[in-house]
Amino acid sequence: MDERIAWVERQVTEAIEAEAGACQLVVGKSLGSLACGIAADRNIPAAWLTPILTIDHVAAALRRATEPTLLIGGSADNFWDSRIAASLRHDVLEVPPADHGLEHADDAAGSVDVLGQVVSRLDRFIGSLGR
Repeated sequence: MDERIAWVERQVTEAIEAEAGACQLVVGKSLGSLACGIAADRNIPAAWLTPILTIDHVAAALRRATEPTLLIGGSADNFWDSRIAASLRHDVLEVPPADHGLEHADDAAGSVDVLGQVVSRLDRFIGSLGR
């Protein structure tokens, strides 16, 4: 796992540095959350869709993050931990019973509703940054 974390962190660091100080938000999905530490250490707001809260590296980085942070996960996602999400001081959207893909199994209309919830929360979060 350490190699995977290092690879994701390198990719995100390169992307942030390519913006020459203009990066004002990091958004990641699933394995992208392995870069939580980069956003935390650089004081960049972040939105994490289905962060892998079951990995200590991710949970610890989210505890360090002081900038506005949004966590979005489904209650049926094996990588989401409701207790950890609730223990953090971040904005959290937990969608029951969405899975890791933020979908409802065998329910296309329910999955579309989840997409609407996610987009709406992301829109509010980004609008609240005022940058």
